[in-house]
Amino acid sequence: MSSFTTHDRDWDFLDGHDGRTGERTDHGRPARARRTEEPPPFWRAPFSSHYYREVGYVLTGLPVGLVGFAVAVILFSFGAGTFVTALGLPVLAGLTVAARGFGRLERSRARGMLALEVPGPAPVRRTRPGAWGAITARLADAAGWKGVLYQVFMFPWAVFSFTMTLVFLLVGWTMALYPLYHWVFPTFTSWRGYKVFDYTDGKGVEHVYFVEGAGQIAAVSVAGIVIVFLTAQLVRSLTNVNRAAIQGLCGR
Repeated sequence: MSSFTTHDRDWDFLDGHDGRTGERTDHGRPARARRTEEPPPFWRAPFSSHYYREVGYVLTGLPVGLVGFAVAVILFSFGAGTFVTALGLPVLAGLTVAARGFGRLERSRARGMLALEVPGPAPVRRTRPGAWGAITARLADAAGWKGVLYQVFMFPWAVFSFTMTLVFLLVGWTMALYPLYHWVFPTFTSWRGYKVFDYTDGKGVEHVYFVEGAGQIAAVSVAGIVIVFLTAQLVRSLTNVNRAAIQGLCGR
């Protein structure tokens, strides 16, 4: 009996008992989700630490989401497949425990990288003693199952957010900084500048376009700067979806 008591305490740690200060409920967690830092204005966003923490959240979200998705799918498939036996119930109970653990990880990442403090769900309360009492309590844990939904449905969003952020980030800064490395093309290659396209039409005439003139170089750089500023707003919009999902599925 005492061994299960200790085990339950370990599970309670996954339920979100992190001992942070602030407005508290009877379980010692913040009473409601709140921002810990206001986002910077449009003109300062691409050069702020707030923005690059959001970028870090998105880029690290793909491997974290992949692991969470794999754990959720594997445990649910195995548990559902063995549900008719006694083995399936502990597996599904373990799934909700794992989901709460990933939920706690997401709340921690949101606190450190998205400037959002989200209170964790209330701990699981058993109504019956013993091992099966712990298992049935976990099976009836709504917060745990919401955590499973988060891991499953937010994985495609993690892939989309990662791709969009990385592409716009690289394209924007590559274009914005083009005047600094334009000299590389005529110096070390046969190109007069960056080659935008090169094709031969049906009449055998070759069409080549290089970015080489001062006006063209400046235009590319300005377009890149615009993309840099728009990327900051894009990343904020993408992470706002994560903020809402964390509050709805990983919080109280």
